[in-house]
Amino acid sequence: MAGLELLSDQGYRVDGRRAGELRKIQARMGVFAQADGSAYIEQGNTKALAVVYGPHEIRGSRSRALPDRALVNCQYSSATFSTGERKRRPHGDRKSCEMGLQLRQTFEAAILTQLHPRSQIDIYVQVLQADGGTYAACVNAATLAVLDAGIPMRDFVCACSAGFVEGTALADLSHVEEAAGGPQLALALLPASGQIALLEMDARLHEDHLEQVLEAAAQAARDVHTLLDHVVRQHVREASILLGD
Repeated sequence: MAGLELLSDQGYRVDGRRAGELRKIQARMGVFAQADGSAYIEQGNTKALAVVYGPHEIRGSRSRALPDRALVNCQYSSATFSTGERKRRPHGDRKSCEMGLQLRQTFEAAILTQLHPRSQIDIYVQVLQADGGTYAACVNAATLAVLDAGIPMRDFVCACSAGFVEGTALADLSHVEEAAGGPQLALALLPASGQIALLEMDARLHEDHLEQVLEAAAQAARDVHTLLDHVVRQHVREASILLGD
């Protein structure tokens, strides 16, 4: 990416956005009738699908059952056509396992698992197209799917990425911005309380700049919450009309 100007003198990014501006987000809930909950989301050109089953009885060994809360199982995969590089193993590789673990940690912090002891909640997420902010898109799709399944949560979980370029914090990074390198972080936030469900950073960043980048990601996550809340309300209205209420 040598020579590519990520931020113009006028403050515009490669795709024409301002530093704190989100990519366009579109989402739908209830895309699969067979699942307990499902959702599809597009964040820019990144597209993700989430499906939720449960709460249901523990499958396999009953020794895995937790006496005081539900077991949250998350599995992540990406379609072989999701990037320009062909993948031999779209799931089960190290990156997929790490992403599944991150998603599990994120939703264990948000789902009221104590309401469903000795049960299991399965969350499956697949990335159909990857163009930056993959983790965030997965979290946001899974949040809508969990809500669609009617599983109680403390709050929405809203996620966004952020980076630091030329002294400026950028929110919701695209693939071009991620590939350019530099400090980047991914944040999952419970907007009402401000609680951080997960924070991951993959490069060093001087502590003088950390607060600026963290606030950019947090504000972007709050903006995502506004959009997801609208999607949920629209879905409820449409469901009410179908039921004749």
